[in-house]
Amino acid sequence: MTGPAKRFWTSADVVPDGAGYGIALDGRALKTPAGKPLCAPTHAAAAAVAAEWNAQTDRIRPTTMPVTRAVNVAIDRVTPERGAVAEVVAEYGATDLLCYRAPWPGPLAARQAARWDPVLAWLETRYGAPLICVEGVMHVAQPAPSLAALRAAVEGFDAFALTALHELVSIAGSLGLGLAVAEGRLTGADAWALSRTDEDFQIEQWGEDDEAVALTARRHRDFLVAERFLQLLRA
Repeated sequence: MTGPAKRFWTSADVVPDGAGYGIALDGRALKTPAGKPLCAPTHAAAAAVAAEWNAQTDRIRPTTMPVTRAVNVAIDRVTPERGAVAEVVAEYGATDLLCYRAPWPGPLAARQAARWDPVLAWLETRYGAPLICVEGVMHVAQPAPSLAALRAAVEGFDAFALTALHELVSIAGSLGLGLAVAEGRLTGADAWALSRTDEDFQIEQWGEDDEAVALTARRHRDFLVAERFLQLLRA
């Protein structure tokens, strides 16, 4: 089994490339895993990629290069299937975490309402998309006009922003929380805390195990990386 590849360049630099910004490793254009030119839409995003490559030591460690990964995913995977990815993201509106409430215990139900109702109210105001809440986990059909409005909002994201939105929504299980972060309504830290309302309540009652702690930490990190990627795209 081979280990991480060795560093083979001296300097990674941002290079203007048409409508975006590429990265040159000692003058050679950096490419995605699929062999396409790695080109970010903003200088800030490209600079973050270059910084990740410059921070590598003797070996290339992909896990320390989250912005590079996000740009690669946007170019290689999301751009060719943008419509399909947008549909996957939009479908979360039909089963949004925020709409499914605990019938008991009372303190959890009250906490859910206090934390989640303002986000649902914002969705209604911002997108004209009221959603129905229900107790328990049985599926509730959401209003078709609301789902259409949310789908239209998602379809307005370009491939790079959609890459970040997909990460936010899939991790949180909530289109509402993902859009709130993307629109700057919530910080990533606040949205993460809202998405963890049920889990945190259970931890308060019963504690948690080491495996769950490690998984939560990885998901939390990925959630905040997605928020940062959005910020870099808008810088």
